[in-house]
Amino acid sequence: MDLDTEIERETDTNGLEPAIEGILFAAGEAVSAKRIAAVLAVSEEDVFDAAKRVADRLRFEHRGIRLVRLENALQLCSAPELSDVIRQALETRKPPRLTQTALEVLAVTAYFQPVTRAYIESLRGADSSYTVGVLQERGLIEPCGTLDAPGRPTLFRTTPAFLRTFGLSSLDELPPLPRQEGEEPEQLRIEDAIETLREARDAAVTDEPAKDPQGGD
Repeated sequence: MDLDTEIERETDTNGLEPAIEGILFAAGEAVSAKRIAAVLAVSEEDVFDAAKRVADRLRFEHRGIRLVRLENALQLCSAPELSDVIRQALETRKPPRLTQTALEVLAVTAYFQPVTRAYIESLRGADSSYTVGVLQERGLIEPCGTLDAPGRPTLFRTTPAFLRTFGLSSLDELPPLPRQEGEEPEQLRIEDAIETLREARDAAVTDEPAKDPQGGD
């Protein structure tokens, strides 16, 4: 690769960062890396690399916004430590805390998705129709098709909002469930799933100190 090509590539790579920031700011919601890559004529890997640099810089500089990865999408959001001030300034109410029932439904959905309401109820041993509706309204779960079975029951999965709420970039980051030797998934103790999910949520509001993206302390 000659010098001119190297300079051109470096310029293109550096230009990705402001372009990604601008796209995500204007969108106001999650945008798939595939779409950004297509628009900027680069690979998805280039997009994720540039996004990580932006995210590192925002954290290191203690800025009021954060860039988060949600599976294969990216989004700009406010820094979690500023949530109280932002709510006061915008006069918005703090979202209600998830109830025990909501955590149970989310736990089953998160660890076994896609799932039907009947499957959720079989593990919980209780009707879950109201809670499933509430979680849909709050954008934490969503329909994702139907099961090939009599009645074609709706299948549900978690959403990017679920990942944001629990401080996850992808479902692969869900903490593993404690499981006894020889225990089948259907024998899952709901209490274990809820506790595991609650720990993930609590950890989401305790960020580690940001490191200098340039490599300093």
